[in-house]
Formats: sequence, C-alpha cells, structure tokens
Amino acid sequence: MNMIKTPVNGMKDIEPREMEIRQYILSKIREVYARFGFTEIETPNIEHIDNLLSDQGWDNEKLIFKILKRGEKLDKAFEAGNMNELVDSGLRYDLTVPLCRFYSNNKDRLTMPFKAMQIGNVYRADRPQKGRFRQFCQCDIDILGEATNLGEIETLLATSTLLKEIGFDKYNFSFDINDRRILKAMAKYCGFPEEQYDEVFIALDKLDKIGIDGVKQCLLELGLVKDGIEKYCKAFESYQEESSCFGFINTNFNGAVENEIVNNLEDILKVTSKTIAGKGKVVFDPSLVRGMSYYTGPIFEVELNSYHLSIGGGGRYDEMIGKYSGNNVCACGFSLGFERLIEIVKENNLARINNGTSTAILIAKDVPYDKVENAMLYANKLRDNGERVLIAPRNKNAKFQKETLESLGYTKFVEVYADSQNF
Repeated sequence: MNMIKTPVNGMKDIEPREMEIRQYILSKIREVYARFGFTEIETPNIEHIDNLLSDQGWDNEKLIFKILKRGEKLDKAFEAGNMNELVDSGLRYDLTVPLCRFYSNNKDRLTMPFKAMQIGNVYRADRPQKGRFRQFCQCDIDILGEATNLGEIETLLATSTLLKEIGFDKYNFSFDINDRRILKAMAKYCGFPEEQYDEVFIALDKLDKIGIDGVKQCLLELGLVKDGIEKYCKAFESYQEESSCFGFINTNFNGAVENEIVNNLEDILKVTSKTIAGKGKVVFDPSLVRGMSYYTGPIFEVELNSYHLSIGGGGRYDEMIGKYSGNNVCACGFSLGFERLIEIVKENNLARINNGTSTAILIAKDVPYDKVENAMLYANKLRDNGERVLIAPRNKNAKFQKETLESLGYTKFVEVYADSQNF
C-alpha cells in the first residue's frame, strides 16, 4: 500500500527552519510571561466529553473531534443503539476548559491568586482554509482568584510587553476593550429580549465586515422592534475611536449601565494607557463582542493595525469554574493566536535567532577512517564548548548543500577529503 504523503486535511508539517522560529518565539513567550509571575502548567490534549459539552464553548462545541469508547464499552454502546453513549472523550478545542478542570482538581495546592501559563495544541473540526488549521497552538495566560481589575491590567501589560519584545511595536498594535455587561445593558435599553442577546451580539460582531446597514438588516431579520434597532444602530454610527466609555454611554444609553461597571472599565483604560509597553494603545470599543458566552465582565482583543488583523483576545470569566466545581472563582485570561503570530514573524524576519558559531563538517567520499575519527573528535571539542556542529557526507552538489545549511544558520564549513590537510 502506498503511503499518503500529505498531512491529514487541516493539519500541517513543520519544516526545520519554521520549527526553529517557533521555538524561538515560544522561548520569548515563556521568558516574558515568567517575568510577570506566570507559572507554566500542562494539561492533556484529550478531555472528558462532558466537560467539553458544558455549554461554555459556544460554537466551538460544534467543532469537537470526538473520540469513541474502546473495546467492550464501545461494543455495548453499539448493541444498545444509543449513539450518545459511543463517545466518552474528545480533543480539547481551547485551553480554558482544561484549565478550569485543572484548578478545580488542584486548588488546595495552588498559591492564590494563581497565575497560570499554558501553551499547547488545540483542535477544531473547522473548514480548513488559508491560515486556519484544525490543529493549532494557543498560548494562554490566566489569573485565577483575582477579583479586582489588577487581573485585566496585568494580563494586558504582560501581553503588550511580549509583543514589543518580539518586534510587533512597529506595526502599531492596539487593545480594544469592552465589557459584556455593557453589551447586555445596551441591548436591554433598546428593548431586545434577553433570549436573543446572543443573536444581537453575533450581528454586532460583523460590524467591521458588513457595516452598520448590514447590522441593521440582521437585527430586522431577527424580528426586533424597529425603534430599538434605530436607537441601537444610531449609537454605533456616532461612535468615534477617541470616544470615552463615559461619553459614549451617557450620550446614547444614559442610565442603562451601572456606574460601577463604567468606572471599572475607565480605570483599566486609564492605567493601561499610561503603563502599556511599546507603541500599543488601549481604546474603548463598544462593538467588541468576543465569541465566548462565558465572559462575565471586561473583554479585549489585540489588533495589528498595519495588518487589520486580530492576533489574540480574552477577558473576565468569573462564573465558569463554578460550573465545574460548584464554587465560583474570579478569573481573567488572554489567549494569543500563535499561528498568526508566527506567520507575521516569518514574513517580516522578526526572529532574532542567534545560534552562535555553527559548523558543518562535510566529509567527502573515500576519506580514510582515521580522518573521520579525528573529525568526530574535533566536533566533540566544539560541542563541549557549546557550539553546534553537524557532521555529514559531502554531496555532489556541494554548493546547494551549503546554501541549504546556511539557511539553517550554519556559518562555518570544514570540508574533509582523502588528500586534504584537515585532520
């Protein structure tokens, strides 16, 4: 049987040069987040199906790779004809659900507040397309047990510092901030039924793509009251990026949002605007929705303005852990879109990888064994000094061989022949 040479649809192989770049960026992520007090944990790629199907992941729950039971348990499920009993686990679609389970299981041994860093692959049975894979890496930081807005401020500051240190400050990144409670209050003010809030937010989330007229049409198709739709859309038509949270709310939704919520968001905006690293800026964006319904407070996304591209987001989710453990725990987190990050790093050669001296010893055909032995002893001395050394046969097309090795960071070449003075 012939082997299928291409990866499974939606997956990808990673070549050595990209792998080196990925490891470099991952080391920077770990280094920067560690400076902010985040400690790394690891959770399994496979999660209990009941945890994954907990109504916390919204549309992502439709994209789960489900795993069948094994052996006798699977046979019994088939015999019973109960399709719901065929599955007992699945591949995780994000890192937040496993974190909640991890915390619930280990909370008595963790320091509070618990600042977690988690890096790993997640899986979604999505339609593959350019830049979108079914297996991809996420990099998350979360602060559990922090009730104040220090959680949001630290999370945003750590992320902005990371982006600056890997060279993204030149692309003028910005953090857009909103609050799920503000979204709900605006919808209530306009007379929209609570059971349709999620549909309203889905329509609002498309504002950048379909414009305010498109949003208005979506809301009309939901059968919402026209006066409410006009009031709602008029507010977003008048929004300017420099608008303050206070100004926008008081002008368009006076009295609809509790002062405490607005004050909290203004405090986050004020502090992060003064302390954020690099060329990043923080702006209030009342149209920011975020896809996950588990968010309970402030939400945020980071956008590279030069690319018009979001590369990460997060927010506060104070009730999610309680749905697993029975006790609510304040929580705030941020997830970086690692694959998008890597594409931009590769495209703009932002990875400043320094392998030191990297030597390739190329041994020609028919070189006596004693010379080969001496070459290996020489290589060992260099390796003992921390240098990278490759020993390989010299190819017929040595020029191409060297060019390939240079692309991998090799800077020095030693060619060994039967009649050469080397070794």
